[in-house]
Amino acid sequence: MALLPYFTESVRCGFPSPADGHEESLDLDDFLIRNPNATFMLRAAGDSMTGIGIYDGDLLVVDRAEPIAPGRIVIARIYDEFTCKRLIRHSGAWWLKAESSTMPPFPLPEDSEIFGVVTRNIHDLLKV
Repeated sequence: MALLPYFTESVRCGFPSPADGHEESLDLDDFLIRNPNATFMLRAAGDSMTGIGIYDGDLLVVDRAEPIAPGRIVIARIYDEFTCKRLIRHSGAWWLKAESSTMPPFPLPEDSEIFGVVTRNIHDLLKV
């Protein structure tokens, strides 16, 4: 991937302040990917994760080498289909929880697999 200009000064999302203009280079691979050999990307579909800012069509960076832990956003394979949900522990079992009030949490079926942990979400702000 190409190196892109990177201004080290943070941009304020409240009251504006003058930037100092210090520029470096940023390799997006280094920023987005922790474990290149275990990372893949896929597109989100649906609206069950909008509560944490994952929208239909967003690009998800998924790392298979990241530890599986409660509270993480994961990609699970259930009945040969992928789903993106928050992984939680409930009554000693793994459950999947949508970030939408319209979908209740549900237990992870026995024959399913946690395929990886979502580490980044790329959202297209120009999409209407």
